[in-house]
Amino acid sequence: MGSEGPKAITIHVTGFKKFLGVTENPTEKIANNLKSYVEKRGLPCGLSLGSCTVLETAGEGAKSQLYQVLESSAVVSGDNNNGTVVWLHLGVNSGATKFAIERQAVNEAHFRCPDQLGWQPQRVPIVAEDGSILKAKETSCSAESIFKSLKSKGFDVVQSDDAGRFVCNYVYYHSLRFAEQKGHKSLFVHVPLFSKIDEDTQMQFVVSLLEAIAATC
Repeated sequence: MGSEGPKAITIHVTGFKKFLGVTENPTEKIANNLKSYVEKRGLPCGLSLGSCTVLETAGEGAKSQLYQVLESSAVVSGDNNNGTVVWLHLGVNSGATKFAIERQAVNEAHFRCPDQLGWQPQRVPIVAEDGSILKAKETSCSAESIFKSLKSKGFDVVQSDDAGRFVCNYVYYHSLRFAEQKGHKSLFVHVPLFSKIDEDTQMQFVVSLLEAIAATC
């Protein structure tokens, strides 16, 4: 076949709207501004930024929206069977001062407060057919390599095995499950508020994150 170019990879990004206690969600602004930011800065050859979507900060009531987003991009990606498709979900941890790469999600919905549609499950499985609330699904992305790449660029980042039990974990579990079925990859990353790490640094971080994902997939 001769020499081949860089492997094609498309990364779809989601953020979240506001929710109780967080009136301005940084991930909403990041998702809305990422395409224009990337157009100015550019991405490595072979890496494409796919859809950028802002999700309702809700679980069961917003599940259909989540799957519409996942399915629509799966259809768009379907004509490029040789390429890798990655879902990057961004969520805010209002108490954090560092970025966190989430290595897994667990099959438990236990919301400390109602979501934006009023749902507040207590210790219930996210997907009943998957069994126990202790069941975990791990990302197939190389979290360790991504972490090292971002650390080497000076970002204040950690790895985490606990994405919480709120909407972030809920979306991540569904996304990991969907990715398994479609042969995609999925990764969740928590970011702090802009008051802890400013907007420009967070935009730089997300672009470096896209590059790190592409380099390790």
